[in-house]
Amino acid sequence: MHSAVFLIEFGAIILALGLLGRFAGRFQFSPIPLYLLAGLAFGEGGLLPLGASEEFVAIGAEIGVILLLLMLGLEYTASDLVSNLKTQYPAGLVDCTLNALPGAIAALLMGWGPVAAVVLAGVTWISSSGVIAKVLGDLGRLGNRETPVILSILVLEDLAMAVYLPIITALLAGVGWAAGSLTLAIALGAAGLVLFLAVRFGRVISRFVSSDDPEKLLLVVLGLTILVAGIAQQLQVSAAVGAFLVGIALSGEVAEGAHALLAPLRDLFAAVFFVFFGLHTDPASIPPVLLPALALAVVTALTKIATGYWAPAARASPSRAAGGPVVRWWREASSPSSSRASRSPPASSRRSARWPRRTS
Repeated sequence: MHSAVFLIEFGAIILALGLLGRFAGRFQFSPIPLYLLAGLAFGEGGLLPLGASEEFVAIGAEIGVILLLLMLGLEYTASDLVSNLKTQYPAGLVDCTLNALPGAIAALLMGWGPVAAVVLAGVTWISSSGVIAKVLGDLGRLGNRETPVILSILVLEDLAMAVYLPIITALLAGVGWAAGSLTLAIALGAAGLVLFLAVRFGRVISRFVSSDDPEKLLLVVLGLTILVAGIAQQLQVSAAVGAFLVGIALSGEVAEGAHALLAPLRDLFAAVFFVFFGLHTDPASIPPVLLPALALAVVTALTKIATGYWAPAARASPSRAAGGPVVRWWREASSPSSSRASRSPPASSRRSARWPRRTS
């Protein structure tokens, strides 16, 4: 009986997501807001609360964000990652300063205390890798020239989670400095090791994963990604970082084949990932915090835009003299003497230009 209820509930969720996605596609906007609203409708305090499939949805959400970041990593090479991180770390510092401060100040003004200020600073600073990956894919912006800068800042945020999560865990648990420092050291070591292996031994990993049989390739890539993500999370590193670095490590025909095989799974579990947020949010808890949340949303939207404007300007200082990055790109694109290649994103920063990809 329980299995029958589970199948009915999960089938209803998937059907509803499919219909919502079709509706969003007809009107040319991302289906993410509709997925979140569906989660509110099916979740605790919603119109039709679900119980039997909740645990499976939670696991599916974890797999969804892992697949989103894996597929994002497949779009870029290890050399792209290293070069962008080297050039974009100042933007990461600006991102942290501009976006963490509003959350910390808001928590202190509302009298929540210093620990809550650290927590809320992380909420307003760290962007959702899953949401950004999904939106970039839905809007077809993975090949745009600004996307590597966005991804660099996103990866820096996820790598910063390796420091932030152990600190916040220690603060909330009230553990001593010794235990907190040990957890932080383990997390940093694990993040550095995964990054080193992805960059230095990417070709070896690709040869190990490579297979002419699509079934075996799918199983090995999916198993390796979930394994690395699980180990990373166990060591207090974001599972998203582990999955992203696995995608970075894979190259050539392996990356091509993995992308084609995993795209349908990504779309399915990514939708479940967004529903999961709504399932665990009681609609009755939203009105009391709606005004402060909207105020923070407006402020941090402006600070994120400021970060996004400053980052490419800092990366290419001549653009400042030319009126900013947007103006410079527009001039290049509209110049009669500019070639078609000069108006396109660099080939090294978009693997998708080198082979046909399925569009979701």
